[in-house]
Amino acid sequence: MTEIIILFLGAFFAAAISGAAGFGGALLLLPLLVVYVGAEHAVPLLTVAQLIGNFSRAGFGFKKIQWRPVALFLIGAIPSAVLGALSFVQLPKNIVTRAIGLAIIIFVILKITGILKLKPSKWLLLIGGIIVGFLSGLVGSAGPIGAVVFLTLGLPPVAYVASEATTAIAMHAVKMLIYQQFITLDKQFWLLAILLGAAMILGTWVAKKFIERISPEKFQKYISILLIAIGLYMLIHG
Repeated sequence: MTEIIILFLGAFFAAAISGAAGFGGALLLLPLLVVYVGAEHAVPLLTVAQLIGNFSRAGFGFKKIQWRPVALFLIGAIPSAVLGALSFVQLPKNIVTRAIGLAIIIFVILKITGILKLKPSKWLLLIGGIIVGFLSGLVGSAGPIGAVVFLTLGLPPVAYVASEATTAIAMHAVKMLIYQQFITLDKQFWLLAILLGAAMILGTWVAKKFIERISPEKFQKYISILLIAIGLYMLIHG
C-alpha cells in the first residue's frame, strides 16, 4: 500500500511539475518507477500513464488540433517508435537504465540552452517525428524534443497542446502493442497504470490552478538541476 501511495504522489507531482515548468514530468517519474517496478516495467507503465494524460489534453482542445502537421509528424514517428520499442525489449535492462539517464541529461541541456532553434517546415516535422518516435519507444518519453518541433509552428496554446498530445497518443498506443508482445503485463500492472494516469491528470489540473504564482524562470532552473542529478545517478549506477 505504501508503494502505491508513493507512486501515486510521484505521478501527481511529476504532472504538476510538467504543467508548471513545461517539461520534465515524465522523465522525473521514470527514476521512481525504475526503483519500485524495475526498468523492464517502468517504461510500459509510464507509457500507459502518459497515454491517459494525453487523451485528456487532446480531448480538451479537440477542435483546435492541427491535423496536417500531426500527420506529417506521425509519418516518421510511428515506425521509429516501433523500432525504439523493439530495441527496448531486446536490450539488457542495465543498458536501458543508463540510456534513460543519458536521455534525461540530453533533453534538459537541449531545453535550457535553446540549442534547437529551428524554423517550421515539412522536413522538420518528418525528421523530428523520426527522432522523437525512436527515443520515446526506447526510453519512454521524448517530450522536450517533440515540444521543440511543435513550438516552431507558432500555434495558439490550446492548438499546440492538443496537437502535440495527439501525436503522443499515437506513439504511446503503438509502443504498448509492442511491449505487450514481449513483456508480461498482468492485472496489477494495468491497475497501477490507470492509477498513475489518474494522478497525472489531477496533477496537471492542480498545476494550472496553483503554480502560476511561481516564477517560471526560477522554477525551471530548479527542475533542470534536479533532472540532471537524477540522470547522472542513473547513467553512473545503471
